[in-house]
Amino acid sequence: MLLIHRMILKELVSSFIIALLFLNFALMMEKLLKLSRLLSGVGASLLDVGKIVLYLQPQLCILTIPMAFLLSVLLTFGRMNADNELTVLKASGISLKKISRPVLYMGLVCFVLSLGMSFYFSPKGSLSLRAKVTEILTVRAPMTIEEGVFNTAFKDIVILVKSKPEPDKLAGIFIVDERKKEEPKIILAKKGSIVTDNDAISFTLISGQAYITKGDTITEITFGRYNFRLNPTLDSGEKKNRELTPLQLLKEAKEPAKADNAYLELHRRFSLPAICLIIVFLGPPLSLMAGRSGRLGGLTIGLGVFAVYYALLIFGENLVRAGKLPHFGGAWLSFTLLVVFSILIYERVNRR
Repeated sequence: MLLIHRMILKELVSSFIIALLFLNFALMMEKLLKLSRLLSGVGASLLDVGKIVLYLQPQLCILTIPMAFLLSVLLTFGRMNADNELTVLKASGISLKKISRPVLYMGLVCFVLSLGMSFYFSPKGSLSLRAKVTEILTVRAPMTIEEGVFNTAFKDIVILVKSKPEPDKLAGIFIVDERKKEEPKIILAKKGSIVTDNDAISFTLISGQAYITKGDTITEITFGRYNFRLNPTLDSGEKKNRELTPLQLLKEAKEPAKADNAYLELHRRFSLPAICLIIVFLGPPLSLMAGRSGRLGGLTIGLGVFAVYYALLIFGENLVRAGKLPHFGGAWLSFTLLVVFSILIYERVNRR
């Protein structure tokens, strides 16, 4: 049995690594496309892009580790079933429970790894990603502004300049500032300059007008010198829930306006890694129920299970936000259904 377990575990690990790389690459493309809008024209170096890809991995691994684990089990046991290896082992008197013991070992490792990603590496990576994107935009701000081109690299800001005599000098400046939705601004200036300061950018504008709209009122201000400051970043300056540590989330949960999202984020950080423990019972029976469809069938079933699970997770969280379910019930709804489903098919296959 030790030799059999070793061979199964070896195939599980190799399939897991391939599935993890594939899933991370597929999900990373969507993130990189979003970031490309911010980084286009900035001239980010290959090292900068490499760091951004590295900082994205912990966020992705929270979801992809359980997915890759399920796929590795389905692919391995599906291949063994298609090659009649499982039939031979069961005919030799070895139960499915004993055959599946390597899945238990790997499930525990994936659970611990996913838990570490969820509670430590993901918040750290999200903060590092925000800081890196902000640094790139700030340091290379002069390159993001081109003559006669509407620049939208900065959130809720549109900048247009007529000419650019020097990299940090501007002429004929038009700015639309919608950071305050209730008080949008339009700023016109004859000339100006760009000054970078740590994580912020300041535009020193000379000789112009600022138009501030509030309701039905428009205020016009004529200035000789105007300092326009912005903080380029991936999102708004306020930290997102994914960037907060568990203690910070508990602190956020004390504020009524933020309680729902904070509690849901905490529950999600527990529930997604816990899927690895359920896959220990779900994976082997599911691969047997797939019949002799082999690797392709396992891949289809695995992706289908997670698509349904994630849809139910979003549905449960929306019920919480709508006030129809408590935090615990909505956050663990999809997990509970997966547990029931896993027990049913495990018992069904085990009786054979």
